[in-house]
Amino acid sequence: MSDAAQPTAAEVRAAAEAVKTALDRHLAAVERRAGEDDPAVYEAFNELAAAAEEYDELLYDRYDEVTPFEIPGTEEALPPYQGPEEAKALSVLLRRDYTVAEPQRLLAQAQRVADLDAGDVGGAGSADTVHSALGVLFGEFEPDEISSRHKEFGLEEGDSTLWVTAVDTPAEPGEWLDAPFDQADPHRVVCRFDVSVVFDDELDDELDGLDADVDIDPDVAVPVDEIDDTDDTDDADETAGR
Repeated sequence: MSDAAQPTAAEVRAAAEAVKTALDRHLAAVERRAGEDDPAVYEAFNELAAAAEEYDELLYDRYDEVTPFEIPGTEEALPPYQGPEEAKALSVLLRRDYTVAEPQRLLAQAQRVADLDAGDVGGAGSADTVHSALGVLFGEFEPDEISSRHKEFGLEEGDSTLWVTAVDTPAEPGEWLDAPFDQADPHRVVCRFDVSVVFDDELDDELDGLDADVDIDPDVAVPVDEIDDTDDTDDADETAGR
């Protein structure tokens, strides 16, 4: 960050005061909690998390310093569940993001499918543009197959999320087709599963931190009688034969 874009000391101080205020509000909401899933506690929690994150960012930008605060991820920050105790029907909402990394590969694969279906009534149709190629492939293959073969189709995976939500009664056929995602209610999420490269980055950072804690002194000699001179070839053969 350039010097011109750095926050002022006053902005950092204001962010610190906002954390203090949010902390007091959160404690007050907890003390007045009305039931296990009190929405006031949830709201105060979110305000505190947002204030802490803002302060952490400003503090780092201004002073190159961090806080011990750990901002919960999306899974931990779900709103309190307000669905039925025993769900009798479920809706599974799935989102997967892709980037068209290799348009020519995408076009070639879609054209192959279109050619195979050329003789069928209501076949895959033309695949001469990226738009039409995507229509051909996603019309031919199930979403899970697209996900498992995305590189073959010239696609690169991005973030994905899957929500399992409870509904009161099963929907009638065709009931929600005009607006399939309008009734996505976070308060009815039974569970969710997120996939993102940011989780891999966080894990790599943790592993790097563990490696940094291990100090190896190159000047320390290893006693000869502690060196394993077992023939590794036999071990490899034995393992391969299992």
